[in-house]
Amino acid sequence: MTLAQLRYTIEIAKAGSMNEAAKSLYISQPSLSTAIRELEAETGVEIFRRTNRGIAVTPAGEEFLGYARQVVEQYKLMEAKYISKEQSRKKFSVSMQHYTFAVNAFVELVKQFGMDEYEFAVHETKTYQVIEDVRDFKSEIGILYVNDFNRKVLTKMFHEYGLEFHELLNCSIYVYMWKGHPLAKREMITLEELKEYPCLSFEQGGNNSFYFAEEVLSTYEYKRLIKADDRATMLNLMVGLNGYTLCSGIICEDLNGSDYCAVKLDSDEIMTIGYIARKGVNISALGKKYLEEISKYKDKALK
Repeated sequence: MTLAQLRYTIEIAKAGSMNEAAKSLYISQPSLSTAIRELEAETGVEIFRRTNRGIAVTPAGEEFLGYARQVVEQYKLMEAKYISKEQSRKKFSVSMQHYTFAVNAFVELVKQFGMDEYEFAVHETKTYQVIEDVRDFKSEIGILYVNDFNRKVLTKMFHEYGLEFHELLNCSIYVYMWKGHPLAKREMITLEELKEYPCLSFEQGGNNSFYFAEEVLSTYEYKRLIKADDRATMLNLMVGLNGYTLCSGIICEDLNGSDYCAVKLDSDEIMTIGYIARKGVNISALGKKYLEEISKYKDKALK
C-alpha cells in the first residue's frame, strides 16, 4: 500500500468517475484502474463498485476512505512542517449538534487565544456528521448527547469508529419557544398540551434515524412536526407558527436574543451532553480550554 494509492482512492471518490479522477491526477485511466485493483487485492477490501453510471463507494470503502484521508492529511502536515518548512498556524476544529452554548464556548475560546497564531473551525451539523468529522480528524472534538434511548446504538458506533464519549453535563428536558407562545408563562408543560403546536426538529438527511435525532423523545407520535436545517430557521418558525423544540434548558441570550424562553417539560427524561474524541489521542491545549468553557454551563442549566 502506498501513499499514492491512498490519494488515488480519495480523488476517485470525490470525482465519482475513474476517467475524471485520472484527468485530475494527470495519469492514464488504465494506470489508475490497475493501481486501485492492486490496492483492493492487497487489502481484501472492495473499495469501489463499478456500475453503468460510474463509480460507487462501497460501505467497506467508506470506512477505508476515512482512514485514507487521515493518513494523507497527517502526511500533508508533516510535509509542511519538516519538508516545506512552513510556519503553519496551530489549528482547532470542533463539530457539534445545534447547541447555542457550544457555539458560545467556541466564541470565548477564540476571544482568549486570538486568530493571529491559530486557525479555528466550527461545524454545527447533523449527528452522524459530527461522529464522522471526529473519526476522520476533521474535528478534534464532537459535541452531542446520549440518553437511555440512543446510548446503546451510539456507544457501539463510537467503539467501531475508535471514539470515546466523555460526559460533560446532565440536563432535564425543556420546551424551547418564543416568549409570545400561549404556553410560555407555564411553570411546566405536558406533551398533551403541546400537541396542537408544531414540534420543530433538526433534519438529519440521509442518515435520518430516531437514534440520530438531536431532540429527545424522537419516537413520540407528534401530531404536527416540522423538520428544519438550521437554528435561525427554527427561531423564525417559533415566532411565525408558535412552534417549539425540546432542549437542554441552557439559554444563551447573547446569541439567540432575549425573545425566547425554556419551560420544564413534564418528563423524567435526562439527556447527557458530552464530547467525543479519538481514542488514545491526547486533547490539545485548545481542546482542553474549549471543554473548560463548556463545563462552565453546568451551573447555567435550568433546574
